[in-house]
Amino acid sequence: MKLPRLESLRWNDPLIRALAATVGLLGIVLVIAALFGPIWGFALYSSALIGLYTCRPAAPAARHDRVPDVPPTRLAARPPCQSVARAVGSETPQSCGICVLDREYRVVWCNDASAAHLGLRPDADRGQPIGRLVREQPFARYLAAGNFSQPLRLKTARCGGMVLSIWVAPCIGAQWLLVSADVTQAARLESARRDCVANALHEMCTPVTVLAGHLDSVKRFEEDPRHARASLEVMEEQCRRMQRLLGDLLQLATLESLPEPPRDERVDVGALLARIRGEIEALSAGRHRIVVESEPGYALVGAEGEIASAFANLATNAVRYTPPGGEIRLIWCGSSAGAEFTVADTGIGIAAEHLPRLTERFFRVDRERSRKSAGTGLGLAIVKDVLARHQATLAIESAPGRGSRFTARFPAHRVVGAAAAEWKLRVGESVAGLLTGGLEEDCRRGAPTARVA
Repeated sequence: MKLPRLESLRWNDPLIRALAATVGLLGIVLVIAALFGPIWGFALYSSALIGLYTCRPAAPAARHDRVPDVPPTRLAARPPCQSVARAVGSETPQSCGICVLDREYRVVWCNDASAAHLGLRPDADRGQPIGRLVREQPFARYLAAGNFSQPLRLKTARCGGMVLSIWVAPCIGAQWLLVSADVTQAARLESARRDCVANALHEMCTPVTVLAGHLDSVKRFEEDPRHARASLEVMEEQCRRMQRLLGDLLQLATLESLPEPPRDERVDVGALLARIRGEIEALSAGRHRIVVESEPGYALVGAEGEIASAFANLATNAVRYTPPGGEIRLIWCGSSAGAEFTVADTGIGIAAEHLPRLTERFFRVDRERSRKSAGTGLGLAIVKDVLARHQATLAIESAPGRGSRFTARFPAHRVVGAAAAEWKLRVGESVAGLLTGGLEEDCRRGAPTARVA
């Protein structure tokens, strides 16, 4: 058994205290035995041992549970929870802001993330009340109430309206720990989903109201077939509108739940553009000049149905928002760095302030014009989701009176050369023919053939 070194022994060690108590007790017993006799000394010694055993301190469960001594100078130089805050702030993967406050809510220390979230200056604002530095009224009411059982959702004026989730919790030494996290993206997604549900309900209310009104008209004008026919035509139009709306909503919901698009399904863009041209020519009914410029050397890899839906949405939007006599160009080109599909028109154009919101669900620049053109406000949202699933991006260039240009850019790993794909197909057919011919020759010769699993 290896004994501990003398310089490593301390008075607060339980072993040292037990040894000291035993030696002291033994000395007292010897003195009593010398004065009053050995019987009294033995009785006193036994009672003392029993008392020490009964009143012994509880041993720690494990060695690592023992708290090491901290010199008083270190406690005075650093706040009790500051070291914990530093560790949390540096190891949190989401870059949470950590700010240590004293009992009067004055700033003691903060990390860089907290300084960015709350607009603090770590050195200059030390000792300042946090309520004087963060001027938002909800934060002031949150501190004044003193009820920190729930976090505070705070929208600040910094960084384009950053949204923070703030927790305040008590810490060691009558201090407070203020933790902030940037939840701007989550708040935007929540707001977008809420707006989508509200807009969908609003869009559904109009056709249902029209249908209900015309059903009452049909009941009143049972003897006049002309009124009944007109009402039935309006109801049929509203039913088609509801069908388009429900179809687009179901397509968006399906895109969110589908797995990643396949990487072995080849999409013939030339044939796809030929089909889309026929569809938009039927929609245009000769009112526009439609031009297709397709480079034949490149094809796409992905889900053909999704890509066809995205390309058709861009093309039909160009037909709807281009006045009669205008021109619509469908352009497909590729290179070793990727490929682009562009729909360029000479339509009415879009103002610059509306461009960032075009791909939002149910967003319309002109609601009245969109309803007349049978638009649901979901076409560009579907395009954006389809392109994102294929690692592609959508670029929009437009100006009022100068037309629009929508470009879908696909990365290189989603583009394959048509010539290379045809060469692979021919090589595969040649290899299959050679193998088949060899097997037939072996059969004619009577040679054993191998079973292909």
